[in-house]
Amino acid sequence: MMTRHGPMNEFCWMDLKTRDPSGTAAFFSSVLGWAFAVDEEDWRRAVKISAGADRIGGVSDLAQPVYPPGTPPHIAYYLAVDDVDHRTALAVANGAQVVVPPFDAGDQGRIATLTDPIGAAVSLWRPRGFAGWPVSATAEGTPHHAVLACEDPERAREFYARTTGTPLGRAAFREAAPAATGTATGSATGSATGSAPQWELALAVDDPDAVIRRARAHGPDLVTPAGEGGPRALRLRSPEGLTFLVQGRDQI
Repeated sequence: MMTRHGPMNEFCWMDLKTRDPSGTAAFFSSVLGWAFAVDEEDWRRAVKISAGADRIGGVSDLAQPVYPPGTPPHIAYYLAVDDVDHRTALAVANGAQVVVPPFDAGDQGRIATLTDPIGAAVSLWRPRGFAGWPVSATAEGTPHHAVLACEDPERAREFYARTTGTPLGRAAFREAAPAATGTATGSATGSATGSAPQWELALAVDDPDAVIRRARAHGPDLVTPAGEGGPRALRLRSPEGLTFLVQGRDQI
């Protein structure tokens, strides 16, 4: 039976799709304290990411043949919904394009991947058993909310409400900051010239200054202000270009 123990209509999982799995793990472990380990209970022996005791995501190697050659590093985000097939049909009726039609992902649940009308990719997931990341965890680097910065945030907000039947939980729609246009922050940020908007995950940390210090030890430009992320938000970028918004726990 398909179940979800956390709220529906919220983002609940991520997959870091990378050409450098070991380097990606080393960077985020160093900067955010995340743990990367093979899930021995998963028949795929997939690498899972944990913040404290809580699993928050996975890692996929873009060198695997399932990915088309040239697929850029990016982060796939999964939105918990009640019925993947029904919600996919509603999404298409409201202007989305199907990238991967609904399918059963083994014992993980049912999944479909779409591009929304403003160009952001999203996966709809009806989990089976495992619920995804917790919604009230306090570990360092815990997922807090998702942010979509774009030219027409109200259009985006309306699309997701119509698709899921209710406003998204723990999600923010913001107008893209003009200063972000033309900045070369990597293909996954959604703020580089000519790139489509992208969902970004805001992480709660106890000491943003410590995150800044640890990130800059890997490179001086790997953490920058994120004007569209909210008050005092930072954008953390891995050397490969995978990005997160980072804010102090007391600021969000």
